[in-house]
Amino acid sequence: MKADARGSARMVESETMDDDAIAAMMARIDAVPMMHTIAIEVQRMETGLCVAKVPRRLEWDGIYETFHGGMLGVIADSVTCWAILTTIGADEKVATTDFNIRFLRPCHTDVVCTARTVRAGRTMCVADADIHDMNGKLVAIAQVSYARLP
Repeated sequence: MKADARGSARMVESETMDDDAIAAMMARIDAVPMMHTIAIEVQRMETGLCVAKVPRRLEWDGIYETFHGGMLGVIADSVTCWAILTTIGADEKVATTDFNIRFLRPCHTDVVCTARTVRAGRTMCVADADIHDMNGKLVAIAQVSYARLP
């Protein structure tokens, strides 16, 4: 278990990243205001992998009283970016260029998003994500491409 950048009680598991790398990643994540809004909790980071949990809030429900798909998209986009940054470096600049998500079932619980780097190229990176509910059911899958910026 590793401490986050602020040394708070929040812990991030890792077997492949050292404390400095995790601290750099957490500083990058914490600098994004939206991450505080959605109360995302990074649980695990490995080189090429990021796992994060997000609580379901009723104000994020869609018309069918389920976790809104747009919010699931924000989660997938964010966590896939972090998986890529664990591969190319926390200070690298990237921008989403292509995003695809498939919603597989309604979600009535908190979610856990597991994202993996598929390819980290010189100019383009690709990652995928699985989003599960707290019962372990797969609720959405996503694939995201990022351009590496100068």
